[in-house]
Amino acid sequence: MELSDGMNIARYASLNSQYTAMEGVGIAMMRNAMDMQEQMGEALTQMMEQSVNPTLGANIDYRV
Repeated sequence: MELSDGMNIARYASLNSQYTAMEGVGIAMMRNAMDMQEQMGEALTQMMEQSVNPTLGANIDYRV
C-alpha cells in the first residue's frame, strides 16, 4: 500500500505542477489582453482629442 500512496503523491504533485503552470499562462494572457485594451483605449482617446474642432457647426451658410 505504501507504493500506491507514493504514486498518488507523485501524481498529485505532477497534476498540481501542471495546474500551476496553466494558471500562470492564463494570468499572463489576461495581463497581455488588459495591456492591449489599455493601449487601444489610450489611442482612441488621443484620436478623439485630435478630432475635436470647436468651431465646427458654429456657422451656417444659406441663401434665400
